[in-house]
Amino acid sequence: MKAKTQVAKISTKGALVPALAPTAIPLKDRRLNFGGKWEYAPSPEDAKSYPIALRHELFINGKFVVPAAGTYFPSINPATEQQLTEIAEANAADVDAAVKAARRAYDRVWGKMPARERGKYLYRIARIIQEKARELAVLETIDGGKPIKESRDVDLPLVAAHFFYYAGWADKLKYAFPGKTPRPLGVAGQIIPWNFPLLMAAWKLAPALACGNTVVLKPAETTSITALRLAQIFQEAGLPEGVVNIVTGAGATGAAIVNHPDINKIAFTGSTEVGKLIARSMAGTGKHLTLELGGKAANIIFEDAPLDQAVEGVIAGIYFNQGHVCCAGSRLLVQEGVYARVVKKLRDRIQTLRVGNPLDKNTDIGAINSAGQLARIRELVQSGLDEGATLQQTQCALPARGFWYPPSFLTGVTHAHRVAQEEIFGPVLSVMTFRTPEEALERANNTPYGLSAGIWTDKGSKIFKMAAKLNAGVIWANCYNKFDPASPFGGYKESGFGREGGLPGLAAYCRLD
Repeated sequence: MKAKTQVAKISTKGALVPALAPTAIPLKDRRLNFGGKWEYAPSPEDAKSYPIALRHELFINGKFVVPAAGTYFPSINPATEQQLTEIAEANAADVDAAVKAARRAYDRVWGKMPARERGKYLYRIARIIQEKARELAVLETIDGGKPIKESRDVDLPLVAAHFFYYAGWADKLKYAFPGKTPRPLGVAGQIIPWNFPLLMAAWKLAPALACGNTVVLKPAETTSITALRLAQIFQEAGLPEGVVNIVTGAGATGAAIVNHPDINKIAFTGSTEVGKLIARSMAGTGKHLTLELGGKAANIIFEDAPLDQAVEGVIAGIYFNQGHVCCAGSRLLVQEGVYARVVKKLRDRIQTLRVGNPLDKNTDIGAINSAGQLARIRELVQSGLDEGATLQQTQCALPARGFWYPPSFLTGVTHAHRVAQEEIFGPVLSVMTFRTPEEALERANNTPYGLSAGIWTDKGSKIFKMAAKLNAGVIWANCYNKFDPASPFGGYKESGFGREGGLPGLAAYCRLD
């Protein structure tokens, strides 16, 4: 009888203790053992320290209020499928009340307030967010399914940084736009997606408030908890009543915001299909509009690239965020000379990714946001298989409950495949090849989108040449998914128009006379 192999296991105290090899552990009893090398003991964040209310109301005119129709919908933890809370569903009457509150606050308080005073409120909000970052990260993870280390180490620092950044600009707008007189637009309606609930709120709220606008914000229906927790932070910061109003609900709530006649600006982040509907409905209304829509980003690896670094960048660009970002590098273009090496490195590396409890600080891949999104991922992957692609996946046991999809990539993909053209919003990568830089450019630009791209090469001249010809609003060189509040973000073609972040993010909320 063959002897059982022993591997080392790290306990919570750091001591090495013997453990059976993964093949000897019953599938139902083992967590993902990455590469058969080390198995970390569970290290979950303490969620019990941050209780969630059984019901969440609308935030209108500085207070939490019951929805006009008295209707609520459940918010589900995607990792367990358990109901977290009930969220108020706003109808047109609720939206109208929120817009009227925002208009009063703009006319009477916020629009007249000295800019340096507005900046003080933003600084205060940023500091409170820093103080409550751990709680907000836990809530973000429970509500959305992303790993706690992503919420804790990426999202929350960026949320606070955006409020700090735009707080600094609040009393310097005339220096931001020399020769112009910047004036606020009025009331802004903002609709944000489920993939980065707090960060998307910060991207939109901070510049709008710094410029003197008031806001009606609608978070995604599947991830509303942290936006409503942010409302409590606004109360704690003493933000004047009506400056920010938060109405929760689904598509009908968003449509009521878009179509309200007393809103001056709409900012939407979400699907291209909904963005097109919004653009049509706003044509001829005189309202200002920015759209940040879909993407199908290409990560381009040349033969002279540092391959290990490139593979890590690919992993960070698609798997660590579960492909839940619109700029996720879901297409990988590899020069033919290194294709076999890159695929082998990628295959080996995804086997090391840990899938499981998003609150576990060891977890790399958390839960998919919803059952509907999981069905979408499965359907697109199946279409790739039906069209002749080959699927590579990690060999890991997925939790019995919740919405999960293992880290995967498809080879043998062509640009005619749906998985190479449509957003998938999941931890799935489509791998293709190219021979020359010209072919890489042609393939990278061959989608309806133009949001982002990545270039991996040792030659700076090649980076500049490629970047000048790529149809993408954001291009990373030898890195991926690096963000800064001072850097504008946005796309071309069906990825929308307008920019968020940096000075362009301010301009989107100003009249420049």
